[in-house]
Amino acid sequence: MGGATKDVLIVPFFGQGHLFPCAELCKHLSSYNCNSFFIIPSHLSSYIPSDLHHHPSIELVRIEYSEATPPPDASNGDWSAARSHHHHQLGQGIQSFLSRRFENAPPAFVVMDVMMNWSKYIFKKANIPIVSFFTSGACGAAMEYAAWNARVNNIGPDPERKIPGLPESMALSYSDTRRRDRREHEHGGRGDGANFAPPRIVHQPSWTDETDGSAALLINTCEGLESPFLKYLTGQVEKPVFGVGPLLPGKFWKSIGSVVHDRDSRPRHETNYTEDEVIQWLDSKPGGSVIYVSFGSEVGPSMEEYDELAEALAETEKSFIWVIQPGAGRPSPPANFFGGKATSDSKEGGYEPRGLEERVGSRGLIIKGWAPQLSILSHPSTGGFLSHCGWNSTVEAIACGTPILAWPIRGDQFYNAKLIAKYHRVGHVVPGIDDLSEMVKKINIIQGIDMLMDDGEVHNQATALKGIFEGGYPSSSAASVKALVELISK
Repeated sequence: MGGATKDVLIVPFFGQGHLFPCAELCKHLSSYNCNSFFIIPSHLSSYIPSDLHHHPSIELVRIEYSEATPPPDASNGDWSAARSHHHHQLGQGIQSFLSRRFENAPPAFVVMDVMMNWSKYIFKKANIPIVSFFTSGACGAAMEYAAWNARVNNIGPDPERKIPGLPESMALSYSDTRRRDRREHEHGGRGDGANFAPPRIVHQPSWTDETDGSAALLINTCEGLESPFLKYLTGQVEKPVFGVGPLLPGKFWKSIGSVVHDRDSRPRHETNYTEDEVIQWLDSKPGGSVIYVSFGSEVGPSMEEYDELAEALAETEKSFIWVIQPGAGRPSPPANFFGGKATSDSKEGGYEPRGLEERVGSRGLIIKGWAPQLSILSHPSTGGFLSHCGWNSTVEAIACGTPILAWPIRGDQFYNAKLIAKYHRVGHVVPGIDDLSEMVKKINIIQGIDMLMDDGEVHNQATALKGIFEGGYPSSSAASVKALVELISK
């Protein structure tokens, strides 16, 4: 694309499921004569992929915190104070950067993660066009909007409500309209440190306010995965909707059909197994025999449910890899999520599956900390993925042809699970997950694992679905990135 080079700001939210796709979006924008300024708080620098540091069209902008007023210790549970302090510090830093770097001419536009909606006033004040970015998929946003728009909160316990313009397989059930955060009942409120509440269908979806005033919506998906949901959103909102994903690492697109090495594209953190050791363990297992178990870095099951999961993995005959994140089982994200301090408190360390390694021997591999997820999902020995259905994990599994056993925890994860099981038919949902008043039990987990791993039809469908990515980054998504730049340029 010709013309003058355009400066673009990218403002991601803090979790890896937000940072990684935003980083990849910067690279795709560079193909259309754009220089990207990737704005993050300084304490997240170590999470940024190494190739971003050396990209000629991308500048990493680290917003430093004032040493005189360090962030509060979020480990004491005061998340509102930590979040407020973080917003104040980051907002001041962004405004200072804009006044220094763009004193004479503003950037062409800012791509703002919808969960950074609180910062909208900064860019409006500077007359910078805002493009809202969903790092999640189109299904969750469409289903939330459809449920509110149709006022299906009055639906009875038995029938399902079909939504005009959406697939019949995604009809909304009674449980869909009553669902809340699975973890919310444990601590009497949100307590998750996130910037949004789980969707409550009786209200207008929060993203409609978060995207108010935006010039366009970007969604981390593609036509091949979510065409009807993209079309539905386009018909409902009065602005362009672009599918620009899946925003997977460039190394992934070049390694389709073979094992993808995470070390080439993502920063590593503390862990008890190297990527080579994980691959060597997988090499020793028969094809399709391993169930991979991993939840998000921000939220997961409760401590009691982790106990049930440990017992299920001990009693199932399947080989498994289980990734346990720091702070697993706690109702809040890691203490340093907003720049706070980690503590030596035993609760901060999270769940420990005591005695499990001795019980399962070489049948199980328990990874504590960072795991090479793409390497695991793309390995031929991996036959299933027990996942919370965060969107990044969902598209990575689909792109690798790995069936999913869905254990959603909050928000769009429930709709992603439905997309997997009902629409694409590349997985199952853990039995009993709809009953939010009951914790997930060992018997449910074992039943779900056996159902997933032994379902030949689901495995065949997963293999077929990954075929949409055989040509690399989707051409429809590349066209959307180009269309966005052209729209803003006009």
